[in-house]
Amino acid sequence: MTSRNGRPVTLFLPSLAGGGAERSMLNLAAGFSARGFNTDLVLAAAEGPFLPLVPDSVRVIDLKARRVLRSLGPLINYLRRERPVALLSALDHANLVAMASSRLARTGTRTVISVQCTLETPDPPWKDLRVSAIPWLFRCLHSYADAVVAVSQGVADDVVRKTRMPRRLVEVIHNPVITPQLARLGAEPPTHPWFRERPPIVLGIGRLTVQKNFPLLIDAFALIARDTDARLVILGEGPDRAMLEARIRQHGLDGRVAMPGFVENPYSCMARATVLALSSDFEGLPTVLIESLALGTPVVATDCPSGPREILRDGALGDLVPVGDVRALSAAIARALTNPRPGPGADTLRPYTLDAVVEQFRETCRLDA
Repeated sequence: MTSRNGRPVTLFLPSLAGGGAERSMLNLAAGFSARGFNTDLVLAAAEGPFLPLVPDSVRVIDLKARRVLRSLGPLINYLRRERPVALLSALDHANLVAMASSRLARTGTRTVISVQCTLETPDPPWKDLRVSAIPWLFRCLHSYADAVVAVSQGVADDVVRKTRMPRRLVEVIHNPVITPQLARLGAEPPTHPWFRERPPIVLGIGRLTVQKNFPLLIDAFALIARDTDARLVILGEGPDRAMLEARIRQHGLDGRVAMPGFVENPYSCMARATVLALSSDFEGLPTVLIESLALGTPVVATDCPSGPREILRDGALGDLVPVGDVRALSAAIARALTNPRPGPGADTLRPYTLDAVVEQFRETCRLDA
């Protein structure tokens, strides 16, 4: 299967930073390529820890832009030169650039944007001028996209509310989280010794940023630390590291909490964790919950906008607790450590598989037209 006239299918991202959206788009690029499509991965800046994971069959185009918004001109030039059959972008600023570039390039490329999270964070102190401008800019530019895709029902509702788009114009396609490689990666030996020693382990995964609210997870773990021999591991890197390390010391949890940084294969740890805990204040479609369920690891999560309630089927597949409620999160973790819930069936997770998602995007991008 090839794109018409040999023209590529193009995916556009700011970079390959180590986030769930970047990993999902990398999975999608690999999925397109494996099905015979000429696939380009265009990056505003070709950097990030996932860069070595790009398959050889996917061509990487580096626009060498210091900021995503400065990639507008280089992306227009790329579109005019390569004339891709479809342009699929993800993440807020890249989506804005993709819509504007498609309009200005006038190449007939079908433009599909994937909204990965709510368009603005919920409440102060999160808001700043750049964040609050995104819904307004999206509202101005969305007509330049041929299709708008949201990764969850909650994100779709948010897009409609903040841009006043008709709901019928926003399609929901989940991220391709479950790949054929997931089980193999989960079976690999873990790098951190605690997962080999096999004490009960509470696992958190994500960038060390305000959004993920890892202070809440550390505080929740501190409430149960005296009553259990469990340990807490947080995988990820980011600007909040020093603050989180100070909080661990304040609780006297040195030796009970580890923060190994970014791990190329988190699934070997995930598959051996006793429970995965999501403590975020907001999300789009938290892939770690889906991956953990697929690997058989119990989960608990804050009931944040959006994604956890959809993934966990209103709490049937794992406890949902109010955002920011340290005691509720602590109690949910304690229950999962002692009385884990059974995992979901394969049919429940099928919408998140690579095969299902590639097929949906093939239709949305009209790759066989």
